[in-house]
Amino acid sequence: MERNGEKKTRVLFSFVFFLFMHLFMARGALDYRDALEKSLLYFEAQRSGHLPYNQRVMWRGHSGLTDGLEQGVDLVGGYYDAGDNVKFGLPMAFTITMLSWSVLEYGDEVKTMGEIKHALEAIKWGTDYFIKAHTEPNVLWAQVGDGDVDHYCWQRPEDMTTSRHAYKIDKDHPGSELAAETAAAMAAASIVFKQSNPHYSHLLLHHAQQLFEFADKYRGKYDESVSAVKSYYPSHSGYGDELLWAALWLHRGTHSDLYLQYIVDNADEFGGTGWAVSEFSWDIKYAGLQVLASKLLMEGRKLTENVQNKLEEYRSKAEYYLCSCLGKNTDNNNVQLTPGGLLYIRQWNNLQYVTGATFLLTAFSDYLLGSNQQLKCPTGLVPAQEVFSFAKTQADYILGSNPNNFSYLVGFGPEHPKRVHHRGASTIAYKKDDDFIGCTQGYDAWHYGDKENPNELTGAIVGGPNLKDEFKDSRGNYVQTEACTYNTAPMVGIFAKLNQLEKQKEQQQQQHELQLIKGLERQTYYMI
Repeated sequence: MERNGEKKTRVLFSFVFFLFMHLFMARGALDYRDALEKSLLYFEAQRSGHLPYNQRVMWRGHSGLTDGLEQGVDLVGGYYDAGDNVKFGLPMAFTITMLSWSVLEYGDEVKTMGEIKHALEAIKWGTDYFIKAHTEPNVLWAQVGDGDVDHYCWQRPEDMTTSRHAYKIDKDHPGSELAAETAAAMAAASIVFKQSNPHYSHLLLHHAQQLFEFADKYRGKYDESVSAVKSYYPSHSGYGDELLWAALWLHRGTHSDLYLQYIVDNADEFGGTGWAVSEFSWDIKYAGLQVLASKLLMEGRKLTENVQNKLEEYRSKAEYYLCSCLGKNTDNNNVQLTPGGLLYIRQWNNLQYVTGATFLLTAFSDYLLGSNQQLKCPTGLVPAQEVFSFAKTQADYILGSNPNNFSYLVGFGPEHPKRVHHRGASTIAYKKDDDFIGCTQGYDAWHYGDKENPNELTGAIVGGPNLKDEFKDSRGNYVQTEACTYNTAPMVGIFAKLNQLEKQKEQQQQQHELQLIKGLERQTYYMI
């Protein structure tokens, strides 16, 4: 028979053990708030133009202040896409579309965390530039800078001596992918700003409608009109996906049935209901537009039979993509996984595909949950929670829950990339040393060698590990260590959602702990 003293000891031990386990579990949770805050900082590091007074990334300075001058237009502003100093229009537009979609889906969570101001600033920095670049209804400036010349040099953007030649598309030199993606970005952003800045929202929508009409009326591949982009951001999927994508965003922005009818009438011709894909990126938008089209079905809107049937076709292709990510297709077209569980599409900048997939899986799981439905895969029905749980594994892998215990979000966690392939981050800050660095001088002084970058590219998501989960942190290893704006953009909303869920989990755990503590107190009281 247990004696009274032994009972007291056992109760006290249980109480101490319980508190220890709580502290251990709390310490083991990933800090999604920190991940979101850092992600939004990254876009400030990628800014081109005259930096604002509230610029938080202090190692950056003004750059590209004469962009467009040679052509007689003002093209100052916008974003550098990655570790170089070129402003490529297509990936920049996709970045803004995904940032806007993140805010539209998870804006409340971002706002709760006090980061909505920074998120809106990140979007507006891009859309302000698009307004400048859209100088006439049928003219859009596509690019500033020459990739080949730029890659010959290793200079921080504040010292650029490379060509700042600007390239445009017009009715004689069409570029439907670029015009349509920019239309999608501005239409999505117009919804974001509808309440907080209605005049700006209306302006964005006006530009979006003009750009869509331009893209549709004068059809043509943009990399055939802008040859300088072919080695960097060529269009492999053509312009059909961008036209449908833009029409869908314009439908959401205007509520006009004309755009809805467009995606129905052109679904087959442009591949919207024909392309079954396993990747989503700046080039191939099919999975994204198929998921967004599915949302129309799951929102419970009143639709005609013809529209309903066509949207069901879009949804079936969206499900193919999602099931391929989950490994639940039966035609051997599932996405590969690394031994550590990371989605793997291809060697070069693989994490861009992972972040896009993570966003689409998460958003679709929310659509399923809101409509009390399940994902239909060839292997069977998949509950919404299972879809989201897999998406979470991808986000957590990026943040360090992987075989290397290494975060691929720069600045997050104890171990993360220190030698990012990035001209500005790898070179001493202009504000610390304004001595001019020549074109090739930067290679010897800053690029070569194994020293850590003097400036942290906080919030950037790099290209990531290979198929074996291996990663080499070296500036010369640009396949793995270069970061791009469109890698980070989809994760803004995801980190916000994960933070909210973690807080809810903590609150539930605290309530449970409080009940247990009260129970232990009662036991102790009666034993005394």
